[in-house]
Amino acid sequence: MAQLLSERFPAAAHVRGDVFRRMIVAGRREVTSEADPEALRQLDLRYRLAAATTDAYFEAGFSVIVQDIILGEWLPRFAGLIESRPLFVVVLAPRQEAVKAREASRSKTGYRAWTVERLDRVLREETPRLGLWIDSSGQTPEQTVEEILERAREEAAFD
Repeated sequence: MAQLLSERFPAAAHVRGDVFRRMIVAGRREVTSEADPEALRQLDLRYRLAAATTDAYFEAGFSVIVQDIILGEWLPRFAGLIESRPLFVVVLAPRQEAVKAREASRSKTGYRAWTVERLDRVLREETPRLGLWIDSSGQTPEQTVEEILERAREEAAFD
């Protein structure tokens, strides 16, 4: 979705948060439901790097689309790290069965140590309802992008 959305702007950057996780080649700690302090420190670093990269591209005149999994209290914290404005927060929240179907059709596993059920529970029960939330379960990627473009300015603004 983020790539498709980025392509809709005349000058845009697509910041993939997972890139910063993968840059750690030795000593990387994966975030699990029982994450240790080092894993959380690395997650914080990942989000700070993504926010700084977002601001740098924005200052250079680009619209910036950040793609990452940001759950729980990390969502408002991450949004607060980004200094550039306007800032729009969009949370894609498809139903569990849609996520499972999408995962089954992919060649790679997107969630590693997490189950779809656990991630969904953290999203729906522990993540503040910040910005625009979209249930993209029954949508094509193109339809989701259209909905974001139609609704974001009114419903996704973050101060």
